[in-house]
Order: sequence, then C-alpha cells, then structure tokens
Amino acid sequence: MLRRLTLFVVAACAVSAHADPARPAGGSSSLKDVSELSAVKSAVDPETLPGAPVYHRVCAHCHEGQVAKAPHKMFLQMMPAANILTALDTGLMKDQAAGLSAQERRQVAEYLGGSLAAAAGPAPPRCTAAAATFDLKRAPAALGWGLDASGFVPQAAGGLAAADLANLTLKWAFAFPGAIRARSQPAVGWGAVYVGSQDGTVYALDLANGCVRWTFQAPAEVRTAIVAAPGEPPRLYFGDVIAHAYAVDALTGHLLWSTKVDDHPNATVTGTPAYHDGTLYVPVSSLEVTSAADPHYECCKFRGSVVALDAATGTPRWKAYSVAQEPKLTRTTERGTKVFAPSGAPIWGSPTVDAARGLLYVGTGDNYSSPADDSSDAVIAFRLADGSRAWARQLTGRDAWNVACMMQANPNCPGENGPDVDVSAPIIPYRSPQGRELLLVGQKNGMVYGLDPDAGGKVVWEQRVSRGGIQGGVEFGMAREGSRLYVPIVDLADGHDGRHYDSAARPGLYALAASTGNPLWSAPAPQACGERKFCDGGILAAVTAIPGAVLAGHLDGWLRAYDAATGKVIWQYDANQAVKTVSGAQAHGGSFGGPGPVVRDGYLIATSGYGLYFHMPGNVMLVFGRN
Repeated sequence: MLRRLTLFVVAACAVSAHADPARPAGGSSSLKDVSELSAVKSAVDPETLPGAPVYHRVCAHCHEGQVAKAPHKMFLQMMPAANILTALDTGLMKDQAAGLSAQERRQVAEYLGGSLAAAAGPAPPRCTAAAATFDLKRAPAALGWGLDASGFVPQAAGGLAAADLANLTLKWAFAFPGAIRARSQPAVGWGAVYVGSQDGTVYALDLANGCVRWTFQAPAEVRTAIVAAPGEPPRLYFGDVIAHAYAVDALTGHLLWSTKVDDHPNATVTGTPAYHDGTLYVPVSSLEVTSAADPHYECCKFRGSVVALDAATGTPRWKAYSVAQEPKLTRTTERGTKVFAPSGAPIWGSPTVDAARGLLYVGTGDNYSSPADDSSDAVIAFRLADGSRAWARQLTGRDAWNVACMMQANPNCPGENGPDVDVSAPIIPYRSPQGRELLLVGQKNGMVYGLDPDAGGKVVWEQRVSRGGIQGGVEFGMAREGSRLYVPIVDLADGHDGRHYDSAARPGLYALAASTGNPLWSAPAPQACGERKFCDGGILAAVTAIPGAVLAGHLDGWLRAYDAATGKVIWQYDANQAVKTVSGAQAHGGSFGGPGPVVRDGYLIATSGYGLYFHMPGNVMLVFGRN
C-alpha cells in the first residue's frame, strides 16, 4: 500500500545518507551505478543516526507542523547537508542552534541532508578562452516551459528534424553531484546551456563541450525549468522547492533578486514560472498533501496560487488563489486533530499566457481536505492585469485526497478519498485552420479536452485516452504540432500507485486531432523493463515535438523518438547505463520524469533520473549532436 509513498521521505533523507551534496561539481567515481547506490541508501534507517535524537529534542517541535512558518521536516530533508549546517552555524538558525555543540549541529545536518564526509569526485573543467565567452548574437528562442506551452520546436530554432535523428551521437554528458534525480529542464541561449540540480546548484555550461562558465547556489533543489529571457542584463528565471523565485544574470550567475512567493511552511514551486512582457508569473504548489500523513498534523491550510512578480525587481504585483476562500475549521478527528477546508488545489504546472485575451491559464490539483470545492481539478483563467478571475472550469468534482488515504484508518484522509486526478500539464492553445480557438487540456484521469476560451472554458470535445490514476494519465506535458496533439500516458500497473483499478493500464504515446479529439494513432509503451528494479514503462515526462517526430523519455530509462505520422519508434537511446562525463567521472541515467527533451541549435538535451516514488534514480544530463 505504501510502496509509492515511502520513497518521497526515504529518498529525501535515507537515500542521501552516503552522498555529499557539497562536494565539487562533477560527481564521484563512487557513483558507478546510481540505482544500486539508491537501493543501498534506502535500507538505512535515518532514526539510527546520531543526529536523530538531537533533532527530535531540539528541532522537531517547530519543524513538524507546530510553528506556522517553520519549514516542515520533509523540506529540510530536500536540502543539502552543507546548506543546513551553514544555517545552523552562521545563518538563519544560528540563535536556535546556539545551545548545540559543533558536533551536534553537524549530526543534525547529516540526519536531515545526508553525509558531509563522502569523498569528493573530480570537478568538471572550467571554461577558458573562447568557450568562456557568451555570444550575445545567439539569443534564446522563446520556446519551452515558461515561454511557450506547445512543446513544439521548429527546425529554425532546434536545428533538428526527424531525418536527423539517425545521425545523433552522444557528444558529452554532465554529472549532477550527490543526486538521485535530475528534474530541471535546461535552457539554451548565448552559446550556453543552463540547468538546475537537486542540490540547488544552477549551472551555465558551454553548449559545445560542457565546461562550466559559472555556477549559482540556491538553498534547495531547483526542479523547475530555467527560463532564459532577454534584458539588460540577460536573465534567467526559476524557482526552488522551498518556494523562492529567482532572477540571475545569465552572463555572470550573479543574483539579481530572490522573492519568497508563499509563507506556508509546505509551499513549493514545482511548475516553471511564465515570463511575459516584464512580468514573471510563478505557480505555487505544496507538499502539505504529504504532511497530512501524520495523523496529528492539522490538515490543511494551503491554497494553490499564482504570484505575479515584476521581472526586473521581484516585487509582487498581485497574488491570485485557486481556492477563493480561506480554509476554516470544519471538524476535529477522533485523535483531537483539527481539520480545515477548503484547501489544496495546488498549481504545479507552468502557467500559459494568452496575451491576446489578457489571460493566464492554469490547471489545478485536488483538494487536500473535505469538503472538496469547485476549485480542484480545474482550468482557471486569471486576468494578467490584476489576477482577478475571469472564469473557471472544473473537469472533475468532489476530488479531495492526501497521503493519509494511502494508510489504513488514518483520520486525515478526506471522506472523498480521491480519485486524485489533477490537471497538472500546461494548457496548450490551438487555432484550427478554420479559425476556431481551443485550449487543449490533459488530466491524470486519462481524459483530454478541448475547451472554448471565449465561453468560460466550455468543453467542446473530450476524449478518454487511458484509464488514468494517482500516477496515471497525463502528468507533465503534451505537445502539439500543427493540428496534431501528442498525448503521453503513464498509467502505472495496477496497485503500483496504491490503488486498484477496474480497467487495464494503457501506458504509451497517443496522437489526437486537435480540432476534434479524434484518435489518429496509438503507440503502446514497449515492454523493456526486463530485470530493471523500480521500472515502469509509461511516459511520465513531458514530450517534445520536432518536425516529423515526437521525443519521449520513458520511466524505463529509454529516450525514444516516434514518427509523427504513424507513432512508429524511429530512434532510441538507453539512458540506464553508466556514461563518462566531462569531469572524467561516471554518471548514470534512470527514469525520465518531469521535463521533456530540449532541442536547440542542432543539439538534443535530456536530463535523466526521476528518483522519486520508486522510479529509477539517475544523475545525468545527456547532450546529443550530429556525427
């Protein structure tokens, strides 16, 4: 029952028990097989570490739900041990840790964030001479999450079409140090590739050879895409898992501003901020859905939101909530725990800007507590000018769920008990040859919709593509080329996400007519797991379309290209293998989850390693180019 739940906490803490997130970039030669390493680490009980009793005596009272603005323990577990130790020694937590010895502070940091003592591996080379120079004439294309939701890369920007794929070879690879997951979608511009990492480092790498131009250190994991935008200076925008949004100078890596976008202790930014006309629209999600597993946790008070920031300064312009009313006390459980509602409806996908209508479209997740309201599993249109709500269209009603529902007799499980079928993928605008405009929407229940943006999101067509589920249906992103919509489906095997279903899973890639939703072709996911542990075959990650092909990273570790007209696999690469990186160290790919492949300037770039919910871990970015 808890198979999919446990890795969220275990991977964030015990899985990192032997890794050193603070070691120099480039990984370690000990990371020969990240899958094996992860399995070993998962067996470590963090409560046996010497820092456990110190944490429980000094820290737990504030960090396990009792103090409103204290980051929850699970967020601390996502931070590198070195960052936690700095906070205890000289940073924000210096006063609170004043009564601890230096050894105790170190033990607490290692209990939460992993070992500080692992041997450092070789660092990747620093760029010199021409490789260190940014080419201002090679401006980034306005494509990818945060800039364009279509998932399509024209040949003029990408430099690749279907016919070029057979000639691709791996040009270089980059190891993310101390990582078991690689979830940030890279951006390409000015002759560099920019990418975030699990330990909070953002890298600027030379596109041709992978040497390091600069690094920036955020305090926690950067899992959003990096959004490269012009300006003076050129800028990068991104968010981290403890709900900060950032602007960084793209040429130097210097911090321009950082803004905390939500004060809830479990708030996070997982969806890529959207940039448009001097404003950054930051979607806010949370992991309170997991905190609710503790029957003593007062579930739930978080509400999903979008925060509009001045892109030049980071100053908030407006904040709009998915759940309109503040949560109020609704009941007290038999264990004496207060329950608040309505809550949840997180926004964990990238928003979509409709400049012509002056609207911003977002998809929402489920409510966290009962009773559910009309904000969950919905598409909401906010006005760009002030964040006021133009309209909302709920696609599935009465969906309230949290991780307590994966446990027996946990009173924090809402009465609805799911089905947990978020609208999480970015909304894709479409204009038909006849001039009909639609919003193309995918959902975790396996449904895909065409909505009318001028009629309050009225459903024009709907098509069931798969069975769906908690980890099912459409998760991170579809793609559209012309009038063809490509729909990736994950659909885990029965029971693998904690639920049992009456119908069969349908993992794979599907093509629909964007105007009508009519099926065009289907490509069931190949059965390629073999003896691989933690292996599923579906497509959790977003897909990317190029002329004549669709690129899809699968949970089984294979990166595949499908023929756009037929769905036939025309190229593939197995990322579940050790590769030599630019530092000389080895790295290893795993499941693909989250970002879709990036195609720019003749290169195909993909990060590999999901490392959550018992999917195969990995720590590599792969860069392919023509022979």
